[in-house]
Amino acid sequence: MISFFSHNSFATGTLTPAQSISDGERQTLVSSDESFELGFFSPGNSKNRYLGIWYRNIPETIVWVANRNNPILDATGVLKITEDGNLVLLNKTSSVFWSSISSSSTTAAAAAKSPVAQLLDSGNFVLRDESNGNSEMYVWQSFDFPSDTLLPGMKLGLNFKTNLSRYMTSWKKADDPALGDFSYSIDISVLPQLVIWEGSIEKYRSGPWNGVRFSGVPVNTNAVFRPIFISDTDEVYYMYERNDDSTVMRFTLNPSGSLQRLVWNKQRLAWDLLYEVPQEPCDRYDQCGANGLCKLNYWPICDCLKGFTPKLPGDWNLLNWSAGCVRRTPLDCRKGEGFAKISGVKLPDLLQSWVNETMNLKECEVHCLNSCSCVAYARRYVSEGGCGCILWFGDLTDIREFNEENGEQDLYVRMASSEMGKKLKMLYTYLAFITYVVSEGGEGKMSDKNKRVVVIVSLVAFLGTSVLALSLYLLWKSKKITSLWKRNTVHPVLRRKTEDRGINREKSKDLQMLFDMVIPSARDHLDENFNDDTELLLFDFDTIANATDNFSNTKMLGKGGFGCVYKGDLVDGQEIAVKRLGKNSEQGAEEFKNEVRLIAKLQHRNLVRLLGCCISREEKMLIYEYMRNKSLNSIIFDKTKSTILDWQKRFDIIGGIARGLLYLHQDSRFRIVHRDLKASNVLLDGEMNPKISDFGMARIFGEDQTEANTRRIVGTYGYMSPEYAMDGLFSVKSDVFSFGVLVLEIISGNKNTGFYTHSQHNLLGHAWRLWREGKALELVDSSIGHSYNANEVFRCIKVGLLCVQEHAEDRPIMSSVVLMLSSETATLPQPKEPGFCLGRNFNETDSSSGKQEPYSVNQVTVTLLEAR
Repeated sequence: MISFFSHNSFATGTLTPAQSISDGERQTLVSSDESFELGFFSPGNSKNRYLGIWYRNIPETIVWVANRNNPILDATGVLKITEDGNLVLLNKTSSVFWSSISSSSTTAAAAAKSPVAQLLDSGNFVLRDESNGNSEMYVWQSFDFPSDTLLPGMKLGLNFKTNLSRYMTSWKKADDPALGDFSYSIDISVLPQLVIWEGSIEKYRSGPWNGVRFSGVPVNTNAVFRPIFISDTDEVYYMYERNDDSTVMRFTLNPSGSLQRLVWNKQRLAWDLLYEVPQEPCDRYDQCGANGLCKLNYWPICDCLKGFTPKLPGDWNLLNWSAGCVRRTPLDCRKGEGFAKISGVKLPDLLQSWVNETMNLKECEVHCLNSCSCVAYARRYVSEGGCGCILWFGDLTDIREFNEENGEQDLYVRMASSEMGKKLKMLYTYLAFITYVVSEGGEGKMSDKNKRVVVIVSLVAFLGTSVLALSLYLLWKSKKITSLWKRNTVHPVLRRKTEDRGINREKSKDLQMLFDMVIPSARDHLDENFNDDTELLLFDFDTIANATDNFSNTKMLGKGGFGCVYKGDLVDGQEIAVKRLGKNSEQGAEEFKNEVRLIAKLQHRNLVRLLGCCISREEKMLIYEYMRNKSLNSIIFDKTKSTILDWQKRFDIIGGIARGLLYLHQDSRFRIVHRDLKASNVLLDGEMNPKISDFGMARIFGEDQTEANTRRIVGTYGYMSPEYAMDGLFSVKSDVFSFGVLVLEIISGNKNTGFYTHSQHNLLGHAWRLWREGKALELVDSSIGHSYNANEVFRCIKVGLLCVQEHAEDRPIMSSVVLMLSSETATLPQPKEPGFCLGRNFNETDSSSGKQEPYSVNQVTVTLLEAR
């Protein structure tokens, strides 16, 4: 909450030496189009007064602060222009709290002959000299000194002529705009790249600029803005511009170090998140150590580059990847060494590198091959066919893999001759043979004409065989699938049992055949879910495309490894959430099949409702009811939004999740283990009722089955029970553990992962320590205040701790949990020590160099369902 006084505004948005802006007189400057306002404010519960700029119609959003580290303690602040033509901020004793000279890195801000200050429509507060006749030449401007926000038109970078460095710095905390721990700037030590710093430590880097974008930033498919990057002898900077002037957007570095691109939603009167980093484990700098590759859609997420092996296998198996990887076979610069191509990656950090701006890719390869210490190479630029060369020497650091749509940046890693794959060896052998024929001619026995014949015939045979094999495969595939697409494309919406649609029972057979083609092995599970009494809709592609404005980025709610989620509006006004799975994601196809077969018939007020699906034009989409308040984690972990959840709402949410989980475990027609229950998979409707979502990882248990075992661990670390994370054993008690973590998160407003006290415990450890010390109520989120039922909170904390006990047999079943939550007279046993997952004991000291955070195994469930 930002505290303002009622304001008397200068309508023209200008300030002359004869005028001043007084906090006591409640005066402000307003830009001519009334987009921005400059004045005094107090953030949150603070009584300190600051001079800042905010959106005129969104006053809670501050975009610039003048006296960040020097607040005025009362409402006596005055902004004025001095006789020497500079801006100053004074208090009642005329003490200077800020000035345009003190904020400037140069002395150019002095001695304006006819100074005028103005708040522009862009949000830029400028001081100019009217006597020079150039209204766009500024003596000083706020855009040169960003706070935590980058507005359209603001530059982030360096001016080599004036030595001006423009960078963003986070607020210290939500109610304190002082310089925080995090900054965002351009690093130009080798090639320009954007970096989030925590002090002097890199937290995230964008990768170098490749002519189109920074290599570690996803392709910009969003139509609302366009990035601009300039690097020349005068300056290097990044900025962005809006494609639509009516769009209100900003780029913000928050106190926790997350960089967010936000767009104002005029309908919801709220900020929509377009992009955030670091958001995923692979965003974190050097996540997988030297020569490691972070793969978000696989588990484990860290893998060694081809030809490398973990340096410390024991630590690697325990998910500690910090030591990285080493070569399996050392390079010896012998003949036969080659390169393995890694497609679609963020290029390694430029710690030991060499750059040439003009070489082509082949010259780059030769240059690297001829240098025995060169370990990798890549194109400098990817635009217009690509040119330039980057060579790496030493370890390769901070590499991550992207989806194919982001895959135009390739890295070529040097391999020892013995590490070259068979296919590469065959290709190299083939090329060597051709080279031998052309250069040597078989000891001089072959004429030039015969040499050419051999080369041409060989190439034609090689290419012809490849094309023929590919064509036959595609022809076979397309004939079988196309016929099914045609038989199952319905316009606009297919609902079984609807007479005016004219649908017959044969459709279910065609749909089953289609699933068998698109998703192999689906036959065993879909028969029972597509019989005559299934009320599932089959939408056609055009209907969904129209509902989502042709999958417009402005409609995108979230994005993950399996695809994207879009907000849609059907012609009858119904709001839907569309989960569009990636075309080439086998995991996505498996999730699609699983989600349809599991929740086609599940009906409970605390489960998200699947409305239907779309199988058309090689698309696989799931259509859900739209949840207006999105996911639980988008609220409880946001210190601003969490205030809307008082204790009663949180208690109701805990109870609703418990009842939904009880239905899955006991009351539905199947016994279902969710396996990925977490805050981002709990959605909230308009009345804040919770609904469990994302059943892509769920499993059905038989009537007499109590547990199962798997080698493929899915879910999210931090919510996983110890027996599942370590041994692959899962049961209903695994979900109970996840529920317990969720209860403690809802009460505290803190994530289990990444929560550390001075003892470096996670949230479970912190809650257990407070419980043992008789201080359990200290766990309560401060944003709740003191208006809560202490007995209810105490009982919920105890239930949460009972659910996260280390041994599965000690945890209650969900029917007992529901009873314990709903009854004030129920007797609750004393909880035992929690299971801290990954074998980490409460009293052990972390031997690693820093915090070891758990990681999400199936990241799509984090991003996609968070957005619904």
